[in-house]
Amino acid sequence: MFHIVLIEPEIPHNAGAAGRLALATGSTLHLVEPLGFSLEDKYVRRTGLDYWQDVKLCVWKSFDELRASAAEGASFWFLSTKASCSPWQADFTAGDYLVFGRETKGLPEELIDAAGEQALRIPMAPGGTRSLNLSTAVAIVLYEAVRQQDPPW
Repeated sequence: MFHIVLIEPEIPHNAGAAGRLALATGSTLHLVEPLGFSLEDKYVRRTGLDYWQDVKLCVWKSFDELRASAAEGASFWFLSTKASCSPWQADFTAGDYLVFGRETKGLPEELIDAAGEQALRIPMAPGGTRSLNLSTAVAIVLYEAVRQQDPPW
């Protein structure tokens, strides 16, 4: 349904949780190297539980390589605390790519700047936290995108 992209993820638990979300929604998980863990890591498998082997997983050497492989017309949505539009304003289409950055640094500024209105920020109350856990952010945006498709399940 959608493509979840984690650029240079550092924490295996987040990749495992994103894999479960991908499986639950019929989406594909894309991991862009370098990874901060091994895919053989017991924490990835533990978080993905017995589902990990069923996750549609693609590992890429670079984001440019992934982007070049995307279907024509697919949109890329870039998630960042520095963006101004929210996922509730986005018009998602099945096959779109939801792109998330590293847990400690987020996405590179040049990607956010170039994305324009395709850069999205999950709204949060002022004075609270500056960001959400990566897998939590993936769940919020992915399920908004899925909700817009009104799947029969």
